[in-house]
Formats: sequence, C-alpha cells, structure tokens
Amino acid sequence: MNKTITYILAVACGCLWMQSPAHAQAAVPQKDTIALQHGAHRIGVRTDADMARWRSLRFGQFIHWGVYAIPGGEWKGKTYNGAAEWIRSWKEMPHEEYDNLYRQFNPVNFNAQQWASQAKEMGAKYMVITTKHHDGFCLWPSKYSKYTIAASPWKKDLLGPMITAYNKAGIDVYLYFSIIDWSHPDYRASLKTAADSAAGKRFQVFVKNQLAELLQRYPTVKGFWFDGTWDDSWKKDGAFTDELEQYLQAIHPGLVMGSRLRADEKGARHFDSNGHLMGDYEQGWERKLPEKIEDVHGNDWEAVMTVPENQWGYNAKWDGHIKTANELLELLVKSVSLNGNFVLNFGPRADGTFRTEEQQLMTQIGQWMKVNGEAVYNGTYAGFEKQDWGYYIRKAGTDSVYMVVFNIPVSGSLRIKLPARTSLVSASLQQQNLTPELIGRNEYFIHLSSKQSDTPVVILLKTTNGENKEKGNFEKAKT
Repeated sequence: MNKTITYILAVACGCLWMQSPAHAQAAVPQKDTIALQHGAHRIGVRTDADMARWRSLRFGQFIHWGVYAIPGGEWKGKTYNGAAEWIRSWKEMPHEEYDNLYRQFNPVNFNAQQWASQAKEMGAKYMVITTKHHDGFCLWPSKYSKYTIAASPWKKDLLGPMITAYNKAGIDVYLYFSIIDWSHPDYRASLKTAADSAAGKRFQVFVKNQLAELLQRYPTVKGFWFDGTWDDSWKKDGAFTDELEQYLQAIHPGLVMGSRLRADEKGARHFDSNGHLMGDYEQGWERKLPEKIEDVHGNDWEAVMTVPENQWGYNAKWDGHIKTANELLELLVKSVSLNGNFVLNFGPRADGTFRTEEQQLMTQIGQWMKVNGEAVYNGTYAGFEKQDWGYYIRKAGTDSVYMVVFNIPVSGSLRIKLPARTSLVSASLQQQNLTPELIGRNEYFIHLSSKQSDTPVVILLKTTNGENKEKGNFEKAKT
C-alpha cells in the first residue's frame, strides 16, 4: 500500500486515540527523505482490537526453557559467564556434546497447569515462551526438524499443553522464535559466496514453514516475539522480512509482532531508514527502561527484564545483584506510567520446576498485584508532572489517576501538581478518603499518616476537566 495513503488511514482511524493523554507526546510524523519499498507500512500506533488488548494487559511473563537448562551455565567444573542459553557458543563447550544434550532432556516434573496457576497468581496477563532458541531445539514436534522434543526422552509436545493451560487461566500466549538456528545446515550469519546465498534461500523457506506450522498447530496464540535478527544474512534481505510479516498476518489476522522481525532494504532494524517504527511495538528495551515519555516517541513499547543482571535460561548460579519484588514492581509501574508493557523473565530447570527464588518472587509480586493490579492493567501515561515519590498511572479512557508511591518523604507529604485545566475531585487510600491540602495553584500535598510501608502505596485520584475552583490567595513572586 502507498505509504501516504497508509498514513492518512492511520490518522483517520486513530485521531481520537492520539489525542488521549496517553499519547499526548506523540511526535509529529516527519517527511520521508528516503524512498523505501520495504520500510514501515504504518505511521502511528495500531488502533484495532487485537493491539488494544495487548496494550491493556501491561504485565507479562517470559520463559526461557530448553536443553541449555541441563548444563545451567556450567560445564565440567567450569562456569560460563554469559547468559546460560548461549553456552553452546562458549569455547569450553564442544558443539557435539551440547548437540546431544537433548538425549537427556526429560522434564518429568513439568506441570503446565501449575505453571499457568503461578503466572496467574503473580498477576501476569500474557506470557512469552521460547519455542526454540539459537540452538534450534524445538519444544514442539516440528515436521521440518529432527532436533525436537519428539526425539528426547520426554517425546511429547510441550507447547500444546502449556498454551492450553495458560489460556484456561485467562492468560494470552505469545511465541518466542529465534531466527538464528545453529542446528540447521543452511543457517548462515552472513552470505559471502554463491553457495551461502543458495543456503540462505533454503533457510528462509525453513523459517517460513516453521512459523506457519506454529500458527496452524496453535491457533489461539496472539503473536510472535522474534530474536536473532541482527545477522547480516537477515538484515540484507528486507524484502523477505517484509513478505514474511505479511504472510504471517494473512494466516492469522490481528497477529501482534514487535520491531525485531523486520529490516528495510537498507538494512535498518526496528526503525526504517526514515525513522519510522517497523512492527507493532518497539522492542529495543531489553533490561532497561526509558526515562521519560519523550523517549518512546508515541510508540507502543515493551520492556523485558531478568531477575539477575543477565540470566534468561536456567543458570545454577545467580551472580551479582538479584532484584527484589519491590524493585521489579517499580520497573513494572514505571513501564506502565510511560505507556509500556513489562515482561519478567523466568528460567525453569531442566526437570520443569522453578527455582525457589523465582517462586518466592511470583508469590510476593502476586500479593501486591492482587490488591493493586487495578492501577496497572489498562494503565497509560497520565500527563502529570513526575514527582520523586513515585509514578502516576491513568486508567485508559477515564479521569482516574493512580499514584504509586515507592519513596515516602520523611515529611510524609506527597506533592501533586495538576496539569492545566484539571481539577482534583477526591483522593483515597484503600477506599478511605483523604483530604488533600491546597498549597499552590493546582498544587496539593497529600499527608500520609504512616511514613513507612513495606510495599508500594497506591492512592486513587479522581479528577475532572476544568479549572480548579479552589483558587486560594496565590500570587507569582515579584522578582
């Protein structure tokens, strides 16, 4: 479709959405300077129901699971210092030995219902599961590969029962899929010869077949989460990545896919050479978050986070700083306050169980979410001036704004600055009314009776459009 026409349609469909406080900071679309056939086909956010659902969920669970859980970051008494799922790339790990670990993969303690129940109790509304990582081992019995769960002692499909259990628990499922495949004879990181190019074409057919197979086997999945698309062999064929995206959307209309899949014909990833997002949301936020709303340029986005510094698959050792439940809740709340989703990673053991620390975190986060999840789900950017005590989250499409307090001042007084033409109607803490003190024009203190809390405090503000009637005797300083 012509990009100018696409933009007009996007504006026509999404103008009301873009005028909401959640997207008040959306950048004015720039004029294209580079002619692209395989750049972004949409400017602005998706406004359909499938994307709106993804946006409303806000909190997800990521699971990295595969044969790399067997070594768990160690091999023959030596420790691999990288992420555990990359251990095959380590010089101390012989490829032949790693490639035979599938003969030991037998998750006898795997319980799909238990996994789904834990995720639900934690408050997750969607999950992402590694169908296969860079090693190429498939958690489903793919007819296009022999390196699958069917060849392991377990023999049975793992994805099917998992998807069924999570869906039954009311949790949407997204499929992680690595384009890198160390097990496939036609995989090439770069194409240096004619033989490489021929192998690359065969590999593209393989990738396309596996992705179609996943959609056909598991029709309830909501989208894909792609990885490993940084290789030159992938970046240099923007036409194929474009065609692949459209092919998958044709099989499964409404599919949600982030910015990692596509490259344009110039080799640009995530954003095309004109600076427009390719994909439905930005995936550049891995183990980091934006600092302010301007950093996301009006795009939907998602942060993925590990508990230690950089461990995704199971690692026997968790070195360095281990994030607490309150730290993770703050990352979740900050993400939502900036119009983003937050996905927390877990790495089960090879037997199908979660380590004790992960289970404790799921329980602790879930206890807070059970009481305060209303402040997170369907939350958006509030348009209020940020204060040091924490974050504001607006319930989408309403005048309800949540204050999520992580740092109570020694005074116990929380400062609120209302946007222009906004009035404060009421404030409440755990359904108990509070009495805000007017301290300036459109500025208040909320005084807390307790200056200490073991978990984040949530205060609900009810606001309305219009100037504040409590004018007070406030004058500008005459300097």
